[in-house]
Parts: sequence; C-alpha cells; structure tokens
Amino acid sequence: MRLTQQQLGYFETFGFLKFPGLLVDEVEEITRRFEKIWADHGGGHHGREHDRERRSALVPFIDQDEYLSALIDHPVIDGAAASILGDDYNYTSSDGNFYVGDTGWHSDNYGMSRYKPVKMALYLDPVGRETGCLRVIPGSHHFGDAFGDALHKGAPRSTEPHQEELWGITGAEVPSVALESQPGDLVVFNQALKHGSFGGGDRRRMFTINFQGRHREEHIGEIRKELEGMARYWHDRAYGKAMIETAGPERMKHLEQRLANDDHLPELVRKARLEMAEPSRGF
Repeated sequence: MRLTQQQLGYFETFGFLKFPGLLVDEVEEITRRFEKIWADHGGGHHGREHDRERRSALVPFIDQDEYLSALIDHPVIDGAAASILGDDYNYTSSDGNFYVGDTGWHSDNYGMSRYKPVKMALYLDPVGRETGCLRVIPGSHHFGDAFGDALHKGAPRSTEPHQEELWGITGAEVPSVALESQPGDLVVFNQALKHGSFGGGDRRRMFTINFQGRHREEHIGEIRKELEGMARYWHDRAYGKAMIETAGPERMKHLEQRLANDDHLPELVRKARLEMAEPSRGF
C-alpha cells in the first residue's frame, strides 16, 4: 500500500491520518499476542498485575513476539511508513499499554529531532470521544510556527486543576479532532502533533509502532543518544530478540542503522543494574 498524494498532503498539513479496518483480518491474532506478552510479564507494571490506577507500559513491545514483529513487514504498515519517510526508513521502537484515565495534551517529540518521527497506533478496544480515543489538534506539529509553539507552551498545564486560567477551558474542551477507533483501525500521526485522550476505562489496550527517517552519516550521534534510553529498560540491543532473529533482508533494512550503533548499550545497562542494586540513601 502506498499513500496517495492527497493523503501525503493531508498528513503534512494536519499531521495525522486514520485508516478504518485495514487490519481487521489480523486483529484477533494481534489481540491474542498482545495479551500473551502481558501475561508473560506478570500482567502489568514492572511485573505486577495491572492495578487499573495508572498506565502500565512495556518497551519494546512488538519485538518480543514473532507475529507482532512481522507487523512492520505488513504491506499496510510498511507502505505507509515508506510513503511518508522513504523506502529506507528506520523502525525505532514500540510500546504496549494499558491506559487509565486522561493523558492530557502533549507531544512525544516536538522539535527534538531533525528527522520526522511517525507513530502508528492500534487500539484493541472500541474507543470514542468520551471513552478514551485519541484526540489530535490538527497542524500543531509545525515546530517554529506561532500556532504550534503557543500550544506547546500551554500543553504542560493542560492536566492541571487550574487549566481554565490558561485558556478558560478544561483540557477536554480544547478544540480537537476525536479519532474514534474500532479494533483493526490504524491511526498514523507525526509525533510532534499535540494529542491526548480523555475519559474511558481503566484497561484500554493500545500499542504503538514508531518510525523515523534514515539518518545521514553526520547525524549518527543522534541515534546513539536516542538509544541510551533503552538502558533504563535494561535492554542491551536496539531491538528485541524476536525482532532481530526473524528479520529477513527487507526488514533488516529498517533495523540495520540502529543495530550498527548500539554497541554502547551493554555498558550502560551494566551501570543501570549497579545503580539499582545500590542501597538507597535516606535524608
């Protein structure tokens, strides 16, 4: 699947696209694999059962299962990523989540990278405007634009009790588009886009797959810096075992650049484990 020029124009201007039902044939197996990964990790946050009081997340996520790893080979997902970022795009990461309550307005990556960051989200439960679906503010991903910068300045306060003092409205009342979703739908958005969710249950199942343009050689240091974040999850490779071991030549094209620059992770993980083992000092 390749995006049309109209779809690409829409994405560049507004920062998001929604594809209803594109993965409906796979969603039953996707959901089964999602639940198995969580079961294998104790069902919730840090190996504990999901307590339904706070978000539980696993990083990386699809990398832990052969079937889910193969989603980046899927014609729909690969085609969308290649259309936006070029055929040699990088797969960067994924996360699996049980969401609880509101997320507030935020960007995952606003002006932080010279290479466009793209997120694809799959919701495994029906979600609507008042029940936790993704809401987006169209056009808010344009870094350096007066509109985008004003929203970015205000977004950190969007979940505070006195949000009304900023814009005279609550976070849930901020003008936005609600991307209501059914299992099997695919939502694609620029990670600089302001997004959030409000309302909904306390076990909303969703996982994301993240991509970025291939880096030029003079910017490889940016990849190495980004990868340092993996150490806090005690991962000493850029990707999980299943993702790497089941990769064919086409998938490896999207893994090779980060794999070639993750040699510093084992030492960072070693230090992180030592710090965790050190007794805490009270004050």
